[in-house]
Amino acid sequence: MDTLKVSSKSNPVSVAGAIAGIIREKGIVEVQGIGAGAVNQALKSVAVARGYLAPGGIDLVCVPAFTTVEVDGETKTAMKLIVETRK
Repeated sequence: MDTLKVSSKSNPVSVAGAIAGIIREKGIVEVQGIGAGAVNQALKSVAVARGYLAPGGIDLVCVPAFTTVEVDGETKTAMKLIVETRK
């Protein structure tokens, strides 16, 4: 599964385009963010991607979960959003 890492400075429209492309190709993608700002941008990206895909009959489901990641030798908790097509 592809993982898109989002920061608080990420452009939601650009991330949404990446999400839509991966969903069209593989049907599932993980979007990951550390911190409130990054998670906010990630959620906005999923909402925009849903708008891109809906006219083509593709509906999205987003499953949130926590994960741990290593950043500069330090373990941090991140939020991951597993985005996939509705079955």
